Amino acid sequence: MRFEGVVKSWNGDRGFGFISPSKRGHELFVHVNAFPSSFGTPIVGTKVTFEVEPASDGKKRAIKVQPVSSAKPAATPSNRRANTSKGWETSSIIALVVFGFSYLVLTLVWKLPLLVGAAYLGMSVVCAGFYWHDKVSARHGEWRTSEGALIFMGTMCGWPGAVVAQQLLRHKTKKPSFRVMHWFSVGLNLAILIILGTPLLRTLIGARS
Repeated sequence: MRFEGVVKSWNGDRGFGFISPSKRGHELFVHVNAFPSSFGTPIVGTKVTFEVEPASDGKKRAIKVQPVSSAKPAATPSNRRANTSKGWETSSIIALVVFGFSYLVLTLVWKLPLLVGAAYLGMSVVCAGFYWHDKVSARHGEWRTSEGALIFMGTMCGWPGAVVAQQLLRHKTKKPSFRVMHWFSVGLNLAILIILGTPLLRTLIGARS
C-alpha cells in the first residue's frame, strides 16, 4: 500500500531525513537510497508517495519514495534557504582571492619556489577528490571520510580544492563545528605560507637572537 506525505526535514551531509504522512501519524525515517536516482536532492516541502516497512530497530521507515508530479514544493523557510544557498559563499570567494593575490605577490617579490604552487595544486586535487568520495558515500550510506582527515588535508595545502569542492558539491557547508575547524585550517595554512614565503621568519629569528 502506498501513502502520501511531505518531506519534513533532510540532512544532505548524512543522507537521510523524515517524511510526515498526510494522514495523522508519526514522522517516518527515510534514507537517500529510498529515492530514485532521478529524484535529485530531496527538498523540504516536496509531496511524495511511499511505502512503509519495519526497520531493524523495530520502528517503521519509508521506502520506494516517488514524487507527486503534479505538486510543487511548499514555499517553506527551509526551501528558501536551500534555493538561496546554490551560489558561492562570500567567505569562500574572499579566501580564494586572498590566496591568489598572496601567492602572486610572494612569487613576484620573494621568488616563492614553484614547488609550493605544485604542492597546492596537487593537494587541492586530492582533497577535492576525497570530498567527492565523501559526498557519494553519504548518499549511498557507505564508508565516509573522517572530518579530521578532510581538515588535515586542507591544512596541508589542500584547502583551495576543499573550498571549490564544498561549493560545487554543496557538501560540508552547514555543520558549524566542521566549518569552524575548516576556516581555522585555512587561516593557519595562509599564516604559515606568509611566514615562510617572506622575510618575516628571518626577521623574527633575528629579533630573538
